[in-house]
Formats: sequence, structure tokens, C-alpha cells
Amino acid sequence: MAVPPSYSDLGKSARDVFNKGYGFGMVKLELKTKSSSGVEFAAAGSSNTDTGKASGSLETKYKIKDYGLTFTQKWNTDNTLGTEVSMEDQLAEGLKVALDTTFVPNTGKKSGKLKTSYKREYVNLGCNIDIDLSGPTIYGWAVLGYEGWLAGYQMAFDTAKSKLSQNNFALGYKAGDFQLHTNVNDGTEFGGSIYQKVNNKVETSVNLAWTAGSNNTRFGIAAKYLLDEKTSIVAKVNNASLIGIGYTHALRPGVKLTLSGLIDGKNFSAGGHKVGLGFELEA
Repeated sequence: MAVPPSYSDLGKSARDVFNKGYGFGMVKLELKTKSSSGVEFAAAGSSNTDTGKASGSLETKYKIKDYGLTFTQKWNTDNTLGTEVSMEDQLAEGLKVALDTTFVPNTGKKSGKLKTSYKREYVNLGCNIDIDLSGPTIYGWAVLGYEGWLAGYQMAFDTAKSKLSQNNFALGYKAGDFQLHTNVNDGTEFGGSIYQKVNNKVETSVNLAWTAGSNNTRFGIAAKYLLDEKTSIVAKVNNASLIGIGYTHALRPGVKLTLSGLIDGKNFSAGGHKVGLGFELEA
């Protein structure tokens, strides 16, 4: 078996069918480009159609492939500055070490995190440590894979309080066109998803979640259909009668338009439905 995914990527194919191609209540613009020197730029801006609040972000990334180094800098309209330096496959094959820091000039608040991950055939491990002198929080995960079966564990340990603040388990199975994922978070949140690639044009997904001690079960189904090489349609519905639809079309190479809408099936005549518009530009 190839290298298994990280814990956060377990069940990702099913989540992508539910999440990608939508942008309810938002007008978004994304721009990606790369300079001749190899520096990658990514800028994004969005406006909430309900509140009118606008936000934006800028990210630059530069890679020195000979040394496995990647330098990433981020800024957003909350005036938060982030810098990450990572090194991969240099100290050992499959080992990645990164230092991620953030700084808020307005308040002077600083934070940092040391990240490590190691992946080889059958195993994917990781450990992140907050840089906090008052008592760092240690985050760890492990995923094992064998003949399509996947088993994962994720934890967070608060050293200041000497207790686990997160304790999650996951079990799944991955075949060529079928994926099954189940998880238990902190012994109280239960979830599962099924992903199926019916053919080259159709993908479907089902998810289910519930909380211990509650009768409220969340259920949803979603599908993606490729009309042609440039156009796709997505749709989803859940047990709360919220119906989402999305339309994505490549106007030309590097220019993509996304239209989406969310309909409240229980209160159709009352209004309150949401629409979204997105542009993606890549040069």
C-alpha cells in the first residue's frame, strides 16, 4: 500500500464532494500566479452578502528544492502576519520539520508552533508542539494502512492542566473507487461517510453524524457531475431540508467561474435563501 493519508485527510474525498463548488452568501475572488524566479503568490478577497464585511489574504511561497526548504509568508485583513519555514526529506526520508509563527502588530501578540511529520509505506505520523512557556499543548496523530484498511488516532495533551483535551479515533477502508470512513471524537461525537466514484463523470457521497445523549442525527447526501471538461454541477441536501446547488465553468484557461445557491426547503416561501459568486484566476 502507498503512504496512508494524515489523520486530517481521512475521509477527505467525501468531504470534498460536500464542500467544493459552493460559496453561499459570499462573493469571492482568488488569484494565483508564479514569478519567473519561482515565487508563488496567492491572493484572495471575499465579501459577505449578509453583513457586507470584506476580508482578504495574501500568501507568498518560495521553495529551494535542492535543500528541501519552503518559506511561506501570510497576511490577512485582521492584520495577522504568519511565517513558516519547513524542511522535508533532508534529515531523513519522509521526515518533515517546520516552524510556524504568527504575529499581530496591533496587540504585539506572538505565537509559534513546531511541527513534525513522518510518512512511509503503511504509516503516517505527526506531532505539533505549541511554543508556550506557560505550558505547551502537544498535538499528535498516527495513521496505519494495510491492504486498503486505515486506522488512525489523534490526541491533544494540555501540559498546563496535565490532561487530554482531544482524544479521537478513526477507522476506514479505501479501494479504487470506494471509500468508507468512521470516527469517534472524545467519545461523544460519532460520524461516518461513504464516497463512491460511479464513473469518470459522477461522484457521490453520504455522511452521517450524531452526538451521544442526543436524538439529533445529522444526515446528508451529495453528488458531483461533470457535464464536460470545462463544466461541473454539484448538489447536496441534508435532513434539515437545506438544499445546496453549485455550477462551475472554466471560461478560459486559468479563469473559473462558480455560482452557488442555498435553499431552505422548510421555509421556502419565507425567503432567506443564499447565493454565492466566485472567480478564480490563475496565471
